[in-house]
Amino acid sequence: MNKSIRLWIDQNRFLFEELVKRDFKQKYKRTVLGMGWSLLSPLLSLLIMSFVFRNFFGRSIQHYTIFMFIGTLIFSYFRESTTGGMSALVQNASIYSKVNVPKYMFLLSKNVSALINFLLTMVILFLFILSDRIPITPRFLLLLFPICCLVLFNVGIGLVLSAMFVFFRDTSYFYELFVMLLNYMSAIFYSVDDFPIQSKRLFLLNPIYCYIKYFRLIIIDGNVPSLEYHALCLFYALALVALGTIVYKKNNTKFLYYV
Repeated sequence: MNKSIRLWIDQNRFLFEELVKRDFKQKYKRTVLGMGWSLLSPLLSLLIMSFVFRNFFGRSIQHYTIFMFIGTLIFSYFRESTTGGMSALVQNASIYSKVNVPKYMFLLSKNVSALINFLLTMVILFLFILSDRIPITPRFLLLLFPICCLVLFNVGIGLVLSAMFVFFRDTSYFYELFVMLLNYMSAIFYSVDDFPIQSKRLFLLNPIYCYIKYFRLIIIDGNVPSLEYHALCLFYALALVALGTIVYKKNNTKFLYYV
């Protein structure tokens, strides 16, 4: 490992660990169940959605509860990670305005906290998979690929949003509307199999749907996505993290004047 990279890690490891711990403490402060909400909240949401949508969409979809759980799980991770990352710079302005620390670490800590919640909830997903008698095979290891893509994608979105939120507080309201629209466009509780071919291709323009579909192909259909599909998922991840890096670097020196 490069000496400069190793030195950077040694200098910032303590701060990063403390930020992640702080985010967890703040999120579950004064709650009875504490981290239990990381598991209970998506489970309750799943049960409610399953009750509401099963009679409308679930009759023709195999393993509908797991089908919907996958969509809910991935979209919740995306929403938590990007929403938290959006306000990271503004919320921590009192720290980096006094101490010279890398500002992006505050955003990364939000992403790590969201990732931990996501991985904890995946435990519940695998319990549903076992209860539904879906065999767990070595191909499940391929799920690490969309998870890594999601991490990069969320970080990229967070970098863009955090910079925009510093200059335009309206960003949070517009993003809330965007997330609500994206939720309905990600095929979380319905299948696109009966859609025309042209419409199916339009869904592939939605990166969140692509990652949800990857999970469903592996877990429910038992198929490995094509190389082209892997390339598409990776493209979205790298494109957004590159865009986020450019936006962040371009505005990094301006943040202190607006927070």
